[in-house]
Amino acid sequence: MTIQFKQETFRDDFTFSNSPEAIRRFPFPFDKDEYMYAVNIEQHMPGPVKSPFEFPIDIDEHYVSEMRDRALVLKEDPLRCQSLPHMITAEWDLLELLMESMAKNYPEHFTLTRDGDRWHWINRPLGIDQAFTFGDVSTLPQPPMEYVTRQCQGDFALLDQRLDNLWMDAGMITTQADWSLDFDIGMNFMEWHAPVPLAHDMGIFERALKFLLNLQQGRPVRRLNWTMTVNPRLDTSPENYHKWGADRTTVTPENVGDKVHLRVELQALWRLPRSNAIVFSIRAYMIKMNELVTIPKWGRRLHRVLRDLKPELADYKGLTRYRADTVAYLAKHDDGAPTSPGFFPDPE
Repeated sequence: MTIQFKQETFRDDFTFSNSPEAIRRFPFPFDKDEYMYAVNIEQHMPGPVKSPFEFPIDIDEHYVSEMRDRALVLKEDPLRCQSLPHMITAEWDLLELLMESMAKNYPEHFTLTRDGDRWHWINRPLGIDQAFTFGDVSTLPQPPMEYVTRQCQGDFALLDQRLDNLWMDAGMITTQADWSLDFDIGMNFMEWHAPVPLAHDMGIFERALKFLLNLQQGRPVRRLNWTMTVNPRLDTSPENYHKWGADRTTVTPENVGDKVHLRVELQALWRLPRSNAIVFSIRAYMIKMNELVTIPKWGRRLHRVLRDLKPELADYKGLTRYRADTVAYLAKHDDGAPTSPGFFPDPE
């Protein structure tokens, strides 16, 4: 499958957009007309052809531009990539997982050949041709986690399992929705989820942790998470709040369709073979309201979700200031018709 990669930006002039094909494959996160917290974990099995669930690691038209943006973030702030010393085996596990998946499912763009510990990796979109020795850090230009995640869409956290808990002890985090790796590194599962409202009272994170502690190798799982953002900015980190926080004040009834974006994270978790760590991948997708309403079912459903969203959740997701304008815009695309169950577009 040959992908046509776009040249676009996620900062300054914000030239990011979705092609019609990218709109239809967008991972819309609502299967009904209301939203409430839930564990919503399912097996990370192959999904429909041309969907973001088709392959374990999804590469799309935004790949080259996203990798360029990641390099800019790391140049400005190297602490977006950190790893505690005991995580080096997990780093090699992650490199193997990503390279194998990318080469198997996108052979036109990536090639991996192996002769024992002698590996050869070719990344055609980024012009990389690298021979190295698996397990020998000195044979790569960066440590293995940094090297491979500079070449793969999405953020990645490596979670060490000990003391009946999961600990965020390594990660490449450059496209996060208002949280900080530098703050969270070394924290356990309950500590880094502490800011989330309502869910703790429902026992959601306790159940999720119990489930993940028993995650088996070869049986990855996934879930969708969502928020909203103004402008198609991938890096909405606390460290850069001074750059994006004021964006929320710029939404008007006239520009809401172009500036306000639904931001969805496809989150997947794998048990790694050598380290027994868990890799938590967080792949962000964005779609502006003007694009989203081209799928009538989605326009109607998102209108109802945002209209009826609990205030605590609206505050937590940072959309209170521009929620009314967004709901009013979407109301124009909601004819009151019932929406069919499920995430995928209706054949309208």
